[in-house]
Amino acid sequence: MTEKIKTLKVIHIAICAGMILAYIFAGKFTIEQLKGQIISTDDLVYFAIPVAAFFLSNFMFKSQLKQVDSRLTLEKKLPLYQTASLIRWAILEGAAFFILFIKPDLLILGIIIILYLVFLRPTKEKIVRDFQANVK
Repeated sequence: MTEKIKTLKVIHIAICAGMILAYIFAGKFTIEQLKGQIISTDDLVYFAIPVAAFFLSNFMFKSQLKQVDSRLTLEKKLPLYQTASLIRWAILEGAAFFILFIKPDLLILGIIIILYLVFLRPTKEKIVRDFQANVK
């Protein structure tokens, strides 16, 4: 059981580290960008990307967990949880990369997505809580 959770944690760390490195090297993020950044009305559509990614990833995650048979043991549920988590993380990662490469002026939006992704770190307690919250 703990080995499977460790695998999920390693995948999560790799995704988070990759996103952070991508933002450091490809984003050319500086503090000066935050200070002098002026947001035009044309940029407002890009604010919908993190919001849509948040809701879509959570919807997909919960819909995957609802399909799991509640009579299974936690160990047998774990591969299904891993799949649901990977779907959730992929949606968030895609949104962050979209912002990085399409609208690099708004890197702060991608950073918010990355912070949320880091917050989603899998632990046994979170896994149990997620399955209890999504009982059929």
